[in-house]
Amino acid sequence: MRGVYNSVTDIRRKVFAAIAKMAYDDNIDLARRIEEIPYEILPGTKAKYRTSIFLERAIIGERLRLGMGLPVRDLADFAALGDGIEESAIATKYYDPPLVNIIKFACNACPEKKVFVTNACQGCLSHQCTEVCPKDAIHIVNGRSLINDEKCIKCGKCMEACPYHAIVKLERPCSASCGMDAIKSDEDGKAIINYDKCVSCGQCLVSCPFGAIVGKGQIFQTIYAMKEGYEVIAAIAPAFVGQFGPSITPPKVRAALQQLGFADVVEVSIGADLCAIEEAEDFLNKVPDKQPFMATSCCPAWSVMAKKEFPQFAPYISMALTPMVLTGRLIKKKKPNAKVVFIGPCAAKKLEASRKSIRSDIDFVLTFEEVMGMFEAKGIDMNQNFEETPLREGSNAGRNFAVSGGVAKAVKDLIEKKHPEMDVKVQSAEGLKNCKTMLMMAKAGRLNGYLLEGMACPGGCVAGAGTLQPITKSTALVKKLSSDPTNKAMADESEYKDMLKVLSEMLEEFNEDEILETK
Repeated sequence: MRGVYNSVTDIRRKVFAAIAKMAYDDNIDLARRIEEIPYEILPGTKAKYRTSIFLERAIIGERLRLGMGLPVRDLADFAALGDGIEESAIATKYYDPPLVNIIKFACNACPEKKVFVTNACQGCLSHQCTEVCPKDAIHIVNGRSLINDEKCIKCGKCMEACPYHAIVKLERPCSASCGMDAIKSDEDGKAIINYDKCVSCGQCLVSCPFGAIVGKGQIFQTIYAMKEGYEVIAAIAPAFVGQFGPSITPPKVRAALQQLGFADVVEVSIGADLCAIEEAEDFLNKVPDKQPFMATSCCPAWSVMAKKEFPQFAPYISMALTPMVLTGRLIKKKKPNAKVVFIGPCAAKKLEASRKSIRSDIDFVLTFEEVMGMFEAKGIDMNQNFEETPLREGSNAGRNFAVSGGVAKAVKDLIEKKHPEMDVKVQSAEGLKNCKTMLMMAKAGRLNGYLLEGMACPGGCVAGAGTLQPITKSTALVKKLSSDPTNKAMADESEYKDMLKVLSEMLEEFNEDEILETK
C-alpha cells in the first residue's frame, strides 16, 4: 500500500540517500565507498529481514548499483560491486536498458497463481464450493474441501461461494500488478520480465513485498552536473503536492529544491497547458472526418501499450508531445546550456527521456522518492521556514493532469470553450488492464467520435511508482491546488501565443517518424 512506510520503503530511501551523499561528497574513492555502504545500512552480524546478513547486504549492493544506473551483476561471473562506477560518475548518462530489473536472489519465487483451501474450512454440509466448480476440481476429503491443482482453472467461483471465505487465491504481487502480463517464472520459480511486453509503468516496483524489483536511477549524475557547474533546472510534475511532506507546501517547493542545488524550478503544468491546446486542435482537425476517435498522448506507458497491443490505432494517438517534453523544450529554448531534470511520480518517464529524440530536451528523470533521498543526504530539515514563492506558471487545468480524467477534461473544456455548440464525448481508463478494455471497445466501434484518455497507473500520475503518499491523499491535494481561484482556470491560446510559435518552429526540426518514436 502506497504511503505506508515499511521495511522495503526504508531500504529504498536509505539507498537513495546513500547514493546522493556519495555524489555530494568530494574526493572519495567511489569503488571503496560503495562496498562500505551496505555495512552502514545494515550494521551488526544478525540478519534483520532475511535468513542471512550476507544476503541482505548483497541485495543492498545491487540496489546501489541500479540506483546509480549500473546493471545488475551476473551471478555466474565474478564482478566487484564497484565495477563500472567510475564510468557512471559523469554529468551526462542516459538510461541503459532494461530500466526495470529483478534482483534474482531477492525474489521469493512466489507462485504465479494458485487457489487453495485454508484452515478456515469448516467442512460444511452444503459443500457449495464443489457445486459451483465448472471443472469438478474440488472434492471432500476427510470432511474438508481439497482442490485438484491439475483440474483447477483459477476461476474463483469456489472463493465466491464459500460462506467462510476459507478459499483464497495466492498470486505473485508483481505479476498481478502488471497490466501487460509481462512477468512470469523462470525454471527456478523466480520472476522474470518479458521486455518485449514491458512498458516500464513501474507498478511491479512498488508491488513486490520483497523489494526484489528495482528501477535504475540518475541521482548520481544529476548531482554531478550540479557540481560541474551546469545550471540544473527542475521541471516538476503536477503530482508533486504533498510528496515531500506537509511542510513543503507548493509555494515552498522552489526554495526547498534550490537547497539541493537546483538553479530554478519550473512547473510542468505549463507543458500540460500546451499539450491540451495541441490535443484540442488535433481532435478538431481529425475526429471524425480523418479518424474515428483520438487518444491522449501524455502517459508514455499507456501510449506504448496501445501501440504494442493495438498497432492499428497508433495513428489515432495524438501527435502532441507530452507535458514533460514540451516543458523541457521551452526551458532549453531559453537556456540551451542548462540541464533539465524532470521530477515526477513516473517510472515510464525514464524510458521516454532515454529515447534519442528526447535526450536533448530532458537530461535526467528523478522520482519524488529519489529526490526525498537527496533531501536526507543533504540533512535538510523539512520543517524549516522555507521561502514562499507561489507557482503561477501553469493553469489549474494543467495541474489537474496528475489525476485520472484530468487530461481529457482539459482538452474537452478547451474545445467546448472555442466551440460551445460541441459536446465532446470522453472515455477515460486508469490501469493498463482497463486501458486495454477501453481499446477493445474502440475496436468494436463503440467509441467512435470519442476522446480517449489512458493512464497506466490506477488513479493517474498520483499513483506512479515514485510517489510517497497514499493515492487518495495525493488526489485530494492535487484537486485542491487545481481549484485555487487565484490561478487561471485553463490554458488560453492568446497567453501561450509566443510559446506555441516557438514549439511550432521546434517541431519543424523533427520529422513525423521521430515524433511518433517519442510516444
